[in-house]
Amino acid sequence: MSSTMKLNQRLYDLFKKRAREIDVDVLCLGLGYTAVTLSDGGIGLAYTHFEDKQSCMLLNRHIDYEGQPALRLLEKIKSDHPLERSMALALINALNHKDALNFPEDQKNQIMFERFHIGAGTRAAMVGFIGPLVGLLKQKKARVEVMDASRGMGHKKEFYDRLGNWTDVLFLTSTSILNNTTEDILQNVHQEVKTVMLVPSTPMVAAAFEHLPVHMLAGTVPLDREKILKAIRHGMGTPVLQKFSRKSYLIL
Repeated sequence: MSSTMKLNQRLYDLFKKRAREIDVDVLCLGLGYTAVTLSDGGIGLAYTHFEDKQSCMLLNRHIDYEGQPALRLLEKIKSDHPLERSMALALINALNHKDALNFPEDQKNQIMFERFHIGAGTRAAMVGFIGPLVGLLKQKKARVEVMDASRGMGHKKEFYDRLGNWTDVLFLTSTSILNNTTEDILQNVHQEVKTVMLVPSTPMVAAAFEHLPVHMLAGTVPLDREKILKAIRHGMGTPVLQKFSRKSYLIL
């Protein structure tokens, strides 16, 4: 089994028992984010990841997951289709929602910055451009290198070289789970790098990352179900979703 498959399989194995016992209530596939709500009240988010739209049909076949056991959708975390993985990752976050509500809050990233001693001269690498975080890093006078293929930022070989001999802290967006690059990226870090997985897609599940050099999970835990679903239906993104959620963290 490849390391990529190992992460997907871990996420599946960790939640398959619970997924057999709970039904999907609502699946909301928005332009920016996807949300899943469950019969037990859980709600989870994930980035809606799809390639350039070439037709009105984004999935190969119609499957109605609502009212069905969550296990049917959970299986899609192992799919080759990134949109199906988006739905499954939102489900995983919904299945984990009750536990995530108990995690401590880091609304302004203060704990993250203190934990990893981020300040003047810190060499920060970022996969997936996050404008507000880049701004904070520059305020702290940290040095920042970004790789984001969708924005044409960075060159893969040069960036991976920097992970191996330059970087102090790596900020890795959990969109990497959706395009199956998480393990590929982390195979290039040197042993002193501290890695943070972040953004609303992040599964706040320590056991899923035991085989990987990840040191903090920084995710978004929804608090207001109806406002979250409305924001997603209206194509809103992270800044709006976080108004109705809590930024939480988990030290690994």
